[in-house]
Amino acid sequence: MAKHDPALSLLFQALADPTRRSMLTTLAAHPVSVTDLAGPTGLRLPTVMRHLSVLEGAGLITTAKDGRVRTCAIVPEALGLAQAWLNQQQALWESRLDRLDGLVMEKMKGREE
Repeated sequence: MAKHDPALSLLFQALADPTRRSMLTTLAAHPVSVTDLAGPTGLRLPTVMRHLSVLEGAGLITTAKDGRVRTCAIVPEALGLAQAWLNQQQALWESRLDRLDGLVMEKMKGREE
């Protein structure tokens, strides 16, 4: 994985907004029309469409149009990129903390002797 992966940046940018996270939570249950997705937000449709555009650009959702109804569906696999990055960070910090713990224990042992 690249150090500065543009896809990862888009993903975290999309997840940074609470309205978009709320939309993803709704979509996790089942696909929903844009109108139904917009209802609970209290936002006007153009604003909702901009949020959906960000989510779609990050690969988190897909949209399909059937007549006049546009339906959105979540793409759960898209979160795999974020999960991989978080796992990598967790392993890095656990390793650093283990080394620090070893150093502290070594210093404490030296003081006891």
